[in-house]
Amino acid sequence: MSLILMPEWIEYLNYPGLELWKFANLAIFVAAGIFVLRKPIKNALSARRESIRMELQKAQEARDKAAEQLAEAERLLAHLDEDVEALRQQAQHEAELERQRHAAAADLEIEKLKVQAARELEMARKTARKGLQEFLANRSIEVARQAVVNQLRPEDDVRLIRQRVAELGRARG
Repeated sequence: MSLILMPEWIEYLNYPGLELWKFANLAIFVAAGIFVLRKPIKNALSARRESIRMELQKAQEARDKAAEQLAEAERLLAHLDEDVEALRQQAQHEAELERQRHAAAADLEIEKLKVQAARELEMARKTARKGLQEFLANRSIEVARQAVVNQLRPEDDVRLIRQRVAELGRARG
């Protein structure tokens, strides 16, 4: 021990492996590093602070936009029942109009079919009447012919033949 009296705590500075010059060297190195890197670190920290601020601002804007969208969605949901009811009533109204259009079209088609059926019936009636008249005329001629043939005597037959021959002769000459 040395002859100079030192306080007790100074003795700890002479502890083997604990050399004071290492701590002094470290302190000088850290101070020089801080002095040299102060500006770049300050710039990096300010850039980082600015980017964080921008991200927070973007997040705030996104949150506000999401809140607006949520409010809009809630407003739409609040009116959803009314909108569904309005759509249902509109669909019923359109269905009723469609039914009325189909009914009107069906009535018009029925009327057309009635007119066409009446025309066809009238044509069939005229055709049947004409056919009946032809049949009756032919039948009447046939009955008259039979009556003439039954009532015709041989001398009447000769007289008719001579009349026909005379008519043919006049027609030629």
